Amino acid sequence: MAWNVSGTYFESCNCDTVCPCTTSGLTAPADNERCQVTFAFHVAQGEVDGVDVSDRNVVVFADAPRVMAEGGWQVALYVDASADDGQAEALGKVFSGQAGGPMAALVPLVAEVLGVERAPIDFHDDGRRHTVRVADAIHIEIEDQVAPQFGDDGPVMKLSGMFHPANSTLTVARSTRAVGHGVHGRSWDFTGHNAHSAPFSWSA
Repeated sequence: MAWNVSGTYFESCNCDTVCPCTTSGLTAPADNERCQVTFAFHVAQGEVDGVDVSDRNVVVFADAPRVMAEGGWQVALYVDASADDGQAEALGKVFSGQAGGPMAALVPLVAEVLGVERAPIDFHDDGRRHTVRVADAIHIEIEDQVAPQFGDDGPVMKLSGMFHPANSTLTVARSTRAVGHGVHGRSWDFTGHNAHSAPFSWSA
């Protein structure tokens, strides 16, 4: 199955800035007993085995042990309710890693799939601010960080050389809102904690 998808992504987790998981290739302990992270993707352009999946959104939630490389992840996948059945199936294969590509590298770490759901997903990029809302369950807003000495129009701080499925270069960001309610028995408020964003471009 041939496919390609590209667009923008961001994430929010319960670590402090900057997340030890990200900067260690998942081998350093997270800042808390469990690492809980939400990845939000907007597919601006994409085709999966002949199915056009452009302008669709996907959100992945993961609850992992403190050292993420040890495995035992519990993962939930949310696919845009605006996708038709063919698009939803295609996106599910790509973002679960079943179709190969960068997400496939995480599959051996997953011990339990909590669910795959269709849900309304609103995703917005506004320059250095990024927002996603998944029905009434997840609402995240993040802002890419700039060193105060450079002012609001200065360059965004970035991490490079990262082992990460989205991109090897990620912004340093912080959540201005990061709440979840009843996400497979989990609720949280990680406002003020770690975040990242980047463009992504995958194919297989």
